[in-house]
Amino acid sequence: MYVDISVLHRGNKTYTRALLRESYREGGKVKHRTIANISKCSLAEIEAIQLALRHKDALGNLGSIKKAIKLTQGKSAGAVIVLLDLARRIGLIDALGVGRQASLALWQVMARVIDQGSRLSATRLARTHAVAEFMGLSFDEDDLYANLDWLCEHQEQIEDRLFKLQKSDEGLFLYDVTSSYLEGEDNELAAFGYNRDRKSGKRQVVVGLLCNGQGQPLSIEVFEGNTQDPKTLLSQVKKVAGRFGGGEVTFVGDRGMIKGHQIETLGEEGFHYITAVTKPTIERLLAEGTLQMGLFDNDLAEIEDAGLRYVLRRNPQRQKEMSEARRERQAKFQTVLDKGNAYLADHPRAKVSVTLRKIEDLSKRLGLASWLEIKVAERVLSAHENPEVLEHKTRLDGCYVLKTDLPTQCASKELIHSRYKDLAQVEWAFRTAKTTHLEMRPIYVRLASRTRGHALVVMLAYRLVQELRQRWNSLDMTVEEGITLLSQLCLIHIAVTGQPSVVQLPKPAKDVEQLLDLAGVRLPSTIPPPKGKVSTKKHLQTERKSN
Repeated sequence: MYVDISVLHRGNKTYTRALLRESYREGGKVKHRTIANISKCSLAEIEAIQLALRHKDALGNLGSIKKAIKLTQGKSAGAVIVLLDLARRIGLIDALGVGRQASLALWQVMARVIDQGSRLSATRLARTHAVAEFMGLSFDEDDLYANLDWLCEHQEQIEDRLFKLQKSDEGLFLYDVTSSYLEGEDNELAAFGYNRDRKSGKRQVVVGLLCNGQGQPLSIEVFEGNTQDPKTLLSQVKKVAGRFGGGEVTFVGDRGMIKGHQIETLGEEGFHYITAVTKPTIERLLAEGTLQMGLFDNDLAEIEDAGLRYVLRRNPQRQKEMSEARRERQAKFQTVLDKGNAYLADHPRAKVSVTLRKIEDLSKRLGLASWLEIKVAERVLSAHENPEVLEHKTRLDGCYVLKTDLPTQCASKELIHSRYKDLAQVEWAFRTAKTTHLEMRPIYVRLASRTRGHALVVMLAYRLVQELRQRWNSLDMTVEEGITLLSQLCLIHIAVTGQPSVVQLPKPAKDVEQLLDLAGVRLPSTIPPPKGKVSTKKHLQTERKSN
């Protein structure tokens, strides 16, 4: 009796068939017959059957064989293998270049995807992942901090190479700005400014992200925290003109980004723009007769005036949302008003003027003061709507206007509208980088060069996350969950008494195998020996060790 194994290759797939068979003689000829099909058994089970058949006359020996074999779990390998392979295929490794510093930068990017934290945590992470085996690196946390300086110094070259490798809509660039608050006060770029995170009293840095038409990041820049959004656009224009080829270029930015001076700067470079118009500007265009309220409908409308094109629409869903939000604020205001009246009724000596001032302040904060009038009669406060003012206030609910200098023959109104909506991809990048998977904050560095290097690491990590999201979009899991699952695939050290130890990867579980297949990654057949050593200079606190 024996196990008959055959392997068949069809395209990119491999099929293995395993049969339990026996030989016998009939009419002087040796024949074979199948006893059972064991193809559905695991590799370990098939090997166990083969081992038992080889020792069928002395099964007692298997006990000593078991004692002679020792299996030990090694470092996590799944996430490292997938991210390395993906970084190579999307050109990230080529963009970083060659050499030790480029490899350290690559690990910082991969570590940001696997588990976010400081340079110290990235070093500790490398001690539990197969970095020495697959990347051959030796380093400590000080090397990673110094590597941030290297990244800042070589950022232009890295971004230029990345731009040449990206598949993009030629001449279309998406640009947006965000801010990231800081817990400390010693960062060289930290300053007080308009805080999008609504963290009053905290210094911040301003971050600008430039993407191509597909939303793939091309360049990231960190500014001082008090830099106004429009002022950041000039450096992006210089990048495109001087480093990214120039030519027929269209910048897409929001209404706070591309204004008068910025439009002039774009025109001087021969660039076009697509932006949105602020509400006061819409009011002015309506008053001048350039636009008419009747044009705001579900369908796109277009007006040309003085060489500019205005594309306008009313979004009924947004109109409904704004109306509901206004009513919710009014209901909240009415609740506070009723409590104020109850307090005045229960406290005859309380001053009406104090309660009135509080109610009026609340009305202003909720944006109701322009159309909601507050009256006082015999120590009772009441709110009355002004229908005419309210109608004027709500007439632009859900309305928006886009402005561009692109000629009609270059882009239809539908294309202009679609391109502006592409800005949502940059907003998604900021959400991923700031608050969800990649967590740019907290920023654990103080020097300006290292802050910029850290931002570049986050941008390149987002490029990997973006690619994984596209490849895993059919799965009901986030990229973060997929990376966690891959990290559970670990090396196995097999030690046999009297023989050199062997390192192998086990057969992955079905869900891990699915992640690998969708990512287009094949596990290596051999595991290289570790060529580096990762260590940390800073140890965990004593109280943490005892817990």
